[in-house]
Amino acid sequence: MVTYIDGRYVEDADATVSVRTRALNYGLGCFGGIRGYASDEAGQVLVFRLEDHVRRLARSASMLFLKLPVAEREACDAILEVIRRSQMHQDVYVRPMVISASTELSPVLREQDSSLIIYSLPLQRYIDKESINVCVSSWRRTSDNSIPARAKPTGIYLNSALARREAFDNGFEEAILLTERGYVSEGSAEHVFMVRDGVLFSPPSTEDNLDGITRRTLIELATKDLGFEFVERPIARTELYVADELFLCGTGAEVTPVNSVDRRTVGEGGVGPITARLKAHFSDVVRGRVEHRRQWVTPVWG
Repeated sequence: MVTYIDGRYVEDADATVSVRTRALNYGLGCFGGIRGYASDEAGQVLVFRLEDHVRRLARSASMLFLKLPVAEREACDAILEVIRRSQMHQDVYVRPMVISASTELSPVLREQDSSLIIYSLPLQRYIDKESINVCVSSWRRTSDNSIPARAKPTGIYLNSALARREAFDNGFEEAILLTERGYVSEGSAEHVFMVRDGVLFSPPSTEDNLDGITRRTLIELATKDLGFEFVERPIARTELYVADELFLCGTGAEVTPVNSVDRRTVGEGGVGPITARLKAHFSDVVRGRVEHRRQWVTPVWG
């Protein structure tokens, strides 16, 4: 496996940073998560919405007084090259990061300290269940006025890790976090969609969550390809208990149906019909089977 660090391609074992970096000591950095999918063409891998992910990473870095050290096109090319040099011909996950590589003491953000790191790994299913049981976490989602979730900062994931650990300890597969106002924000690393009376609902990114690329993709597929109605609005905790269907989504989670919330079964339990249609269509799109959506995928090989 090969990792990219500031213009160099090195073996994973040689991909190291100093223990003194501000990124390690203070969580100063941001990252992206990008999926590549094996297509029906033997050996080919299609990277999903590559340019959108890199553009968001650049904007995230800028928000944190860091910067993408190279042009966005060059970063896209480096991501593809990491996959090629790692000889990936299967489903793959790519993690690009912009971190503060400064080894000076104290948590200070400076553009000139920015370092770009890219690595990949084989990944099929991030959550290996057909449907999951979730809880509403006692931890609140970090406010956007404290740490901006839309920047996908590395440090904010301590908040996610605490919520997920609490869920695991109590027998659940995932947690849903609320804002300080008590409205649904997101899962520990996924967006939330609810179905009631045939209509899809999801909280806006102003509810202290990431401006998700997978979320935006599913909204477009649901409304334009499948003809479903979608409403973006705040969602109260108890609405989750009376939803007809519920699912989480993200680059890693893709479309993950929710079976129950706080041990209350959602609808009929399992995978609901609207969720199933969206999940199947999304899978076809990312593997290049839907012609009018092929502009979203970038081939790695050839």
